[in-house]
This record gives sequence, C-alpha cells and structure tokens, in this order.
Amino acid sequence: MSTDPAAGPGAAVTVNGAARALVGAQPPVTALDWLRGIGFTGAKEGCAEGECGACAVLLARPSLDGSSDTPTEWTAVNACLVPAAALAGQEVVTAEGLGTPDALHPVQHELAVRGGSQCGYCTPGFVCSMAAEFYRPGREAFDHHALSGNLCRCTGYRPIVEAAEALGAPAVGDPLASRTTTPPPSAPPHSVPGWVRPAGLDEALALLGEPGAVAVAGATDLGVEANLRGSRPRLLVAVDRLEELRTTSVDDGVVEIGAALSLSEVERRLAGRIPLLDEVFPQFASRLIRNGATIGGNLGTGSPIGDLPPALLALDAELVLVGPAGERTVPLTTFFTGYRRSVRQPGELIARIRVPLPLATTTAFHKIAKRRFDDISSVAAAFALDLADGVVVRAAIGLGGVAATPVRATAAEQALLGAAWTPEGIAPAVRALATAGTPIDDHRASAAYRAAMLGQSLPRLLAESAVTR
Repeated sequence: MSTDPAAGPGAAVTVNGAARALVGAQPPVTALDWLRGIGFTGAKEGCAEGECGACAVLLARPSLDGSSDTPTEWTAVNACLVPAAALAGQEVVTAEGLGTPDALHPVQHELAVRGGSQCGYCTPGFVCSMAAEFYRPGREAFDHHALSGNLCRCTGYRPIVEAAEALGAPAVGDPLASRTTTPPPSAPPHSVPGWVRPAGLDEALALLGEPGAVAVAGATDLGVEANLRGSRPRLLVAVDRLEELRTTSVDDGVVEIGAALSLSEVERRLAGRIPLLDEVFPQFASRLIRNGATIGGNLGTGSPIGDLPPALLALDAELVLVGPAGERTVPLTTFFTGYRRSVRQPGELIARIRVPLPLATTTAFHKIAKRRFDDISSVAAAFALDLADGVVVRAAIGLGGVAATPVRATAAEQALLGAAWTPEGIAPAVRALATAGTPIDDHRASAAYRAAMLGQSLPRLLAESAVTR
C-alpha cells in the first residue's frame, strides 16, 4: 500500500490502494462528499437518499456469509448515506480505482463496447455495483438484483444488462479478486466531533446513555434524515461492527440473528432457513441498501411502513434488548408503542432477533407498492399459517402501512383458527382483515385502497397455496 504524501495527519482510509488521511470527516460529511473532495469525482450525488445508485462505491467488508475461504467481500454501498467518519481504517475502491482509459477493468470494457454508457452520469455507480457482483464468491451467473439500486435516466438498461451478462470470471492474479482471500480490514475505535466508533459494547452503551446520542449502523435511514431533512444528532455511535451484535445461531428451538448484521448478511447466512424472510429480501429496497441496512436498524426506527416488521410479527419474533442493566427479551408484538416509538430505553440497543421454531408451513409476504422493486410499501401483509386436513390450526398475520405502528391482525387470526381453507371458510377472516388497523389517505395510497388490498390478500394467499400444493 502506498501512502499519499499529501494525506497529512489523522486516521487513514485506503482509497484505490493508497492511504489517505481522513481529514474533515465529521458529521454531516458523507463518504461521497469526502471522496469527491479529494478528487474522486466519478461518484455522483443524484438523489441523496440511496435510490439512484449514482454514488455507489466498493468497500472491503467481512464476507456476507462468514466464509473462511473468502473472508473479505467487495460490497457496493451508497456513499451518499455512509458517514465519512465510518471509513476510518477501511478500504474503498471507486470507479477510478477499477481501471484506466488505457487498461479498462472488465466491467468498464463490457459497458464501453456494448454501449452501456450514454450521458455517463450514472455509469460509475453501475460500474461499482457490477464490479461487486463480478467479484461475488461463487458467482456462476450475473444476479440482476445487483443492479436494482442503480437508475439510468437515459433508459439504457438493455446494453447495461448485456454488458453484465457478458462478464466472465476474474482473471488469475486480479488484485481485487486476490484481496477477497485475505482478512477484511478491522474497524478500529475512532472518533471525530459528533461521531464515535466505540471499542466495545460496554462503551457503546455508556455513550448511548448520554443525551442526544443516537446509534448508527448502515445509516440508510439516518443518512436520508441528515441529507434531506437536516437532522443533526449531537452524537452518532457506530454499532455496525460490534461483534456482540453480529452473531447468528440456529438450534432446535430458535433462530437468533444479530441486530447489526446487514440484510444481505442475514440473507446469505440464513441460506433459506426462514422462507418468509426470503420473500421479503428481494422486495426490500435495493441490493445497495440491503448491503448497508441492518435488521436491528429497520426495527429500531419504528417505521410503520418497514418491510421486515410485518414478517417478523407473523413469525412471532422476540427482541433481545441490551442495556446498562443487562439483557431483557421483549415480544415484537409489544415492542412498538406509537409512531416511531418503542419500549427501548435510552442506552439500550437491540442485540438479537429471536425467531421460534418450528416455522409455519404456509407463509407469504404481500407488498403493495407503486413499483415491483425498490419502493416503499403502501401496505404490506405477512402470513404464517399451519393447515391440518384442510383446516387452519395456526395463524399469525403481520401488517404494515395500516396504522401508526406495524401490527398483528388479531381479529383475522382468530377468525381463521378452525376455519376451512376454502373461499367460504376464510370469508369471515377476509372481512376482519379488510377492517384491520387505521389506514389513512396519503400520497402513497388512500385508506380505501389500503383496505381493499388487505381484503384481497387472504384470497390471494389461498389461490397461491392451491398452485404450490
């Protein structure tokens, strides 16, 4: 690794193979602004909320599935949301670091020869997202979802997809491919005014007990609040790399998921163990967002339109909270107390999510939004049912977008128990579900539309289950 002589004092971050002093990284400076400020202007600001992908860069992160063969994974993230201070001790590759005009990276080459770049504004972001997929361990075919968070305003998707599908395997000796076989960078304790990465969980809890302190992990919600609404918490406490919050375990009675794991990590580590969550993941924002957003953060924000809470409610999940007084376990059904409010006390963190086993045998997640992917729910419904001889013997339904908090549809659940799994048998539950919650009219949908979608969800599940049996 070479050192830029102009880097100056301060914490270092490796950018395109060279060490740079992380100067001027105090909040609200984002990784995007910091990188552009030191001359890496390929990454652009398009939306400042993680929807367009023009700001995408690569970070060397721990392997998503905890692999020992490839302990490091090049992960694409939205630089417009990541606090610049979080780059301390990390390794970043921008589009400029992948290749040069005289020696294009394979991704850049395929985009160039196939006409995948038109106005060029979005191209560096596409390059970085495609490169992350190019280096994905075990890749056989290109996963189109890798580009789900990248927007091309020139509507040039066909040649972009053709370029992606033309990519072969990395060449022998490719330095970025070789990097994945060595350990990822650590996350050393670091602080700047307004931001701190604590040395451990005890320090994090102590800091979070201070007035105005806010926990931050992927910053996919907090970054939007900072960029678009001017939110300026007094102190951000980074919890994304606390090992106590990054564990997974499966035993005969429960699946436990660390709250600081990104959704991409949860998806890869569970490897299909919870089918209902596998229905949620592709519909949860984009791959760029899922690479940053954590399962604990999605619950901790308390948003009534988050995608995970309805599914976890249907799964009868519990949350393990940790604070100065130790750990306590709270059913998710009692966690939310109001709009973006919960029973979590100052100084407490969500440590783990517990999903009891055995899982229900009939599950589904229905998300109604204006777009099929990468959009916010107008209404979401998650189902977990058990049937015996054509009769419902277990029913749990989680809803989002129909009240100030995510809720369980308890009246519809009760109407389903003992009912025949037929159009006539579920009719009382359909009526109960159509009146669940307190839906409102807003810019995403009307209250009447939300109620109508709820009323259609059970018949849809019945039809889907008939096809799969």
